[in-house]
Amino acid sequence: MAWATRVFGQAHRVLMAAANTSATVTTTASATAPKRGRPAGILRVVPVSPALGEFLGVSEVSRTDAVKKVWEYIKLNNLQNPSNKKEILCDAKLKTIFNGKDQVGFLEIAKLMSQHFIKSS
Repeated sequence: MAWATRVFGQAHRVLMAAANTSATVTTTASATAPKRGRPAGILRVVPVSPALGEFLGVSEVSRTDAVKKVWEYIKLNNLQNPSNKKEILCDAKLKTIFNGKDQVGFLEIAKLMSQHFIKSS
C-alpha cells in the first residue's frame, strides 16, 4: 500500500477510506432489513386434496414441505429402484397420490403432486 501513496499521493488514501466506510454501511443496512410479510409461491401454505392430506397428516401445507415429506417417506421405506435411482417404486400409500402408478420417475413427482394443491383465486 505504500507504493500506492507514492504513485497516487494522499488522495488515494482518502478515496479508499471513503470506499471502505460506504461499503460497510450498505452491507450493514441490508443485513438488518426487516423481513417481508407472508411467504409467496411455493413457500405459501395452501389447502391440499383429501388424498394428499391423509398421506401427510395435515390439511394445509406448502409445496416444498409436501415434497420434502414425500421424499422422507420414499427414503424411509427404501422405495427407490436400486438399479435406477431416478425411479421410485410406489407402494399402496404412494399410489394414492401418484394416480395409481407402479413406478414414477423422480422428475414426475412435482407434476403428479401439483394436482393435489387446491388453487385459490
